[in-house]
Amino acid sequence: MITFPEFVTLHNAHTSLVFDCRRQTPSLLHFGNRLGTHTTPQMLATLATRQEAKCAPVTEPPVSLVPTHGEGFTGAPGLELFGKIDEWAAGFSLTDIEANDLSARFELSDEHRQLTLILKIELDTHTSICTFSSTLKNTSENAINLNYLNAATLALPAYIDTVRAFEGRWSNEFQTQDHALFMGSYVRENRRGKTSHDTFPGLLAFPAHTREESGDCYGFHLGASANHKLRAEIMADGRGYVQFGELLFPGEVTLNANESYTSPVLYCGFSDCGFSSLSQQFHRYIRQNILSEAVNNKPRPVHYNTWEGIYFDHDTKTLSTLADTVAELGVERFVLDDGWFKGRRGDNAGLGDWQVDTQIYPQGLSGLIDHVISKNMEFGIWFEPEMVNPDSDLYRAHPEWVLQTINNEQVPFRNQYVLDLTNPDVVNYLFEAIDTLLTEHPHISYIKWDMNRDVNHPGNARGRPAMAEQIRSLYRLIASIREAHPHLEIESCCSGGGRVDLGILQHTDRFWTSDSNDALDRLGIQRGFSFFFPNEVMGAHVGPRDCHITGRTLSIELRCAVALFGHMGIEMDPRELTTHEQTVVKAAIALYKQHRTLLHTAHLHRLDTDGLSINFGYVSADKDEALFAYNSIRETPRTTPSRLYFTGLAANRNYTLSRIWPEVLNEYSESVLQALDKKIFSGEALMQAGLQLPVLFPQTSIIFHLNAD
Repeated sequence: MITFPEFVTLHNAHTSLVFDCRRQTPSLLHFGNRLGTHTTPQMLATLATRQEAKCAPVTEPPVSLVPTHGEGFTGAPGLELFGKIDEWAAGFSLTDIEANDLSARFELSDEHRQLTLILKIELDTHTSICTFSSTLKNTSENAINLNYLNAATLALPAYIDTVRAFEGRWSNEFQTQDHALFMGSYVRENRRGKTSHDTFPGLLAFPAHTREESGDCYGFHLGASANHKLRAEIMADGRGYVQFGELLFPGEVTLNANESYTSPVLYCGFSDCGFSSLSQQFHRYIRQNILSEAVNNKPRPVHYNTWEGIYFDHDTKTLSTLADTVAELGVERFVLDDGWFKGRRGDNAGLGDWQVDTQIYPQGLSGLIDHVISKNMEFGIWFEPEMVNPDSDLYRAHPEWVLQTINNEQVPFRNQYVLDLTNPDVVNYLFEAIDTLLTEHPHISYIKWDMNRDVNHPGNARGRPAMAEQIRSLYRLIASIREAHPHLEIESCCSGGGRVDLGILQHTDRFWTSDSNDALDRLGIQRGFSFFFPNEVMGAHVGPRDCHITGRTLSIELRCAVALFGHMGIEMDPRELTTHEQTVVKAAIALYKQHRTLLHTAHLHRLDTDGLSINFGYVSADKDEALFAYNSIRETPRTTPSRLYFTGLAANRNYTLSRIWPEVLNEYSESVLQALDKKIFSGEALMQAGLQLPVLFPQTSIIFHLNAD
C-alpha cells in the first residue's frame, strides 16, 4: 500500500503554504508569511481541531481544494457532474503526490467511477503569488457531463471579515466596493462571454482595519476571459472560504472516454503590509512571469489613436496631417482605429470583410504607413476579428458562421453578431485575413484587438453551448498570429476594460483600460485596475478637451497628469489644441519619456483616500527615486487641504523634493510649495511629518519628484 505524507509544504523566502493531505482531498491549512522551523504542520493541524457542535457532524467535512458532494460537504461544491451512473457523488482518494519547495501536484482517483482529478499549485520564487488549477479526466467508457470544476476552494483565516469586489459598467470599470462577510454566500456570476465591465473576476479578502500600508490581506484573481463564478462564504459552522471557477452553461462540457477539462488558473497573493504591498507582488509577478521579455525590455511608446479624433471619417490626407501633427508632439506609435476596411462608414457594416477599402484608400495602406514610418513612428491597426456585421460579404456568404440558438432571435447589440470560433473554418478565415494584411504590410507592428458586444447566444452550429471552447479557440488564434509575426504587439480591448484578465494577457501586451478618457473618471478606474495590474499594461490617453463620453471639460494639465501614470497616449483631434495646449502636451510627453522606466518598474504605493483626492506614488526598488501624484477631486471642506504623507521611502536617506507638474500652478498661495521646492528632506521627515498641500482649484494635479542624494 502506497503511503503519502500527511502534509505538503511549499515555501520561498517570504511565504509558506501548508496542505493537509490526511483526508480524501487535500485542503489548505496555512497561507501566509513563511513559517519558522520551530512551527510544524502537525502543530497547525492540532490547533485547527474543531469543537464538536450540538446537532452537527462529529468530524466536519473539510474545506478541501475541490470539495464534493461525495465528501459530505454542505457548502458550495467545487465539482459538479453527472452521468449514467452515480458520478455526481464522486469521491476521490490520493494516488500520487509530486512536490518540491515551490510546486505540488496532487493526483486523485475515483476507481468506482473511473475519474481522475489533478490539482496543481505553484508558488512564485520571489513573491507570495501562487497559482491553482484543477483538471478532471474521464477514464471510463461512459460520457460524463461536467457542470463545474473550481480552480480552487481556499479556506480563509477566521479573522478575515471583509471582501473588496471590483464592479462597474462600460466607461466606468474597476469600481471598488467593500462588503462585510456574513453567514451565507457573497456570489458573483458572469455570463457575458467576456471578462465583463461589471463583474471582474477578482476579490480581496481582509480584516476591516487593513489599509494601503498596513494589515493583512489576500488577493484572488481568476485568469478567465469569458464566463466565471466567484464565491466568498461564511458557513453556519463559522468556517470561511473563497472559491473561483469558470461558469459553464448546461451541457457545455461533456467528457468522453479519456477526455479532460482544465480550469482557468487562479492567482492568489498575501501581504501583511497592506493593499499596496499586495499589489506590488502581483505587479512583480506579472512583469516576471506573464509579460514577454521583448516587451519588458522595450520602453512603452507614446500612442496616438485616431478613434476620438476622426471616428469613421477616414481620409488619407487628413490622416497624414494628423501623423505630422502628433509626431511634432513626440508621439512614437500611430494606431489607425476602426474604419479602414471594406464598407466601413459606421458601426452598421463591414465587420468581417478585413480587406482595405479602396474607395477610401485607392492606393491601399502603404502610402499612409510609409508616411507614418517616415515620421519615426510605429504603425498599428484596429481589428475586431470575433465579430461580423449582418451587412457584410462574410455574413451574406456564411450566416451559419455566427453563434446562435435555434428559435431565438439575435439580441440587437451594436449591429453585430459573434462569430463561432469553435468552427475551424471561421478560425482559418480570420487567420488568413489578418495574416494577409500583416504580410503585405510588414511595418504593421501593433494590433488593437477589440470586442464590442456581449455573447448573448453562445450556441454553435451543433446546438451546443460554446463559450468555454470559444475562448480557448481565441487564445489559439492569437497565438498562431503571433507565431507567424513574432514582432507583433497586441492590445486587448473590449469596449474598453471588458476583457482585462491574466488569461488574455498571456497572449497580449497591453489593455485598453476604459473607453472613458475623462481624467476624473480615469483616476478611479486606474486606481481599481492597479490592485492587480502594473501600470505599463494600462492604456491611458489624453482625451479631447470636452470629453466625448461625459461631456465634462477638463484642463489639459489634468488630462496629461492622469495619462502620465499609465502607458501614455493621445486620443483626440490634435488640430483642436491651442498653442498653450500643444506646449503642455509636448511637455507631458517629454516628462513621460524621462520617467517611464521608473514608472514601469517601480513599486506602487496607493495612499488611503479621504474622498477629496486620489493620491499615489511610484518608488524605485532601490528607493533612489520616486514620483508622487496628488490629484484634487473635490474642494476641501476645511480652510486648507490635508497633508500629503509620502510612503515607501528610505527613512535614513535624504531626498531633494521638486514639483515637476504642472509648470504653472494656479494656486491660492504659491508660498507653500515655493518654500519646499528643491529643498532636501529626510525620508523619515517626508513620511512622518508630510507636506502641507496648497489651496487649489478642484480637479488639479500636482506631481512631485524625489531624488535621493
